[in-house]
Amino acid sequence: MIKNLFFYPLLCLLLLGFSESALAQEALKPRPSPLEMVTFKSPESTYVKITYGRPQKRGRTIFGELVPYGKVWRTGANEATEITTTGDISLAGNRIPAGTYTLFTIPEKDSWTIILNRDLGQWGAYRYDESKDVVRFKVPAKQLGTVYEAFTIEFEQTATDVLLKLMWDRTGVEIPVTFMN
Repeated sequence: MIKNLFFYPLLCLLLLGFSESALAQEALKPRPSPLEMVTFKSPESTYVKITYGRPQKRGRTIFGELVPYGKVWRTGANEATEITTTGDISLAGNRIPAGTYTLFTIPEKDSWTIILNRDLGQWGAYRYDESKDVVRFKVPAKQLGTVYEAFTIEFEQTATDVLLKLMWDRTGVEIPVTFMN
């Protein structure tokens, strides 16, 4: 009886140590869709930051299959994509107050609906709540001449404006960005 009194607590401590070690090792593994951050700073000092997961194509058909047409998408992988702006901006003519928002999209073959939503910290789009949308607008989708293996978000400054570009596989959308300050 006394032997059992010492044996079981010792066994529990050992098992707890092994499980914590296994969890720590799991946390150190690289994600299949790594976290990425892109930023842009306007001449007027407004700073825009987008944090997103970068899924890979890996031979799959992306739009219309892996990412179904007509369904809300987290616009990346893992946690829903978030966009932060330190000043008011306009996206495709839609005024966006300074703040942090979740970026969702609804891809279609010829256009995408772009959605900024107030509900932060989401995993995927499983709890997407349309009533928390700040703005919703459509932009044309186009076929690209290059295959993007990884989902890519980038800013491109042209001679006249700034474009926020979303690209994966052979599909891309461009969202004109205007800085209000």
